[in-house]
Amino acid sequence: VQLVESGGGLVQSGGSLRLSCAASGFTFRNYAIGWFRATSGKEREGAYCISTFSNSDGATYYADSVKGRFTISGDSTSDTVYLQMNDLKPEDTAVYLCVAVSGTYSHYNIPSRPGLFDFWGQGIQVTVSS
Repeated sequence: VQLVESGGGLVQSGGSLRLSCAASGFTFRNYAIGWFRATSGKEREGAYCISTFSNSDGATYYADSVKGRFTISGDSTSDTVYLQMNDLKPEDTAVYLCVAVSGTYSHYNIPSRPGLFDFWGQGIQVTVSS
């Protein structure tokens, strides 16, 4: 199983970035894929979920801090999940990690806790300057 993030970088406050998570090694439609972010300097320590996408159902989860600004989507033709980030703020600066867990999920049980995810990417830096 492999999750490879791309699309990070440096952007000014108010700008946009689109992160991509290319998945391989598992059946894409049978997994939920999400994005965590960590600011502690140790990638997984203190990381929290900002968004999850259920490939089986299309259900989504967003943390309150990103609702209305970020949009998650999945493309089963390329086995890629995207996170469109608009109106970025300096407090969005973090390492963003792609995560995956097997199963089918709806709006009622879509996962968001770190312990529920089986696979983690290496992470990618997003820096928002003021």
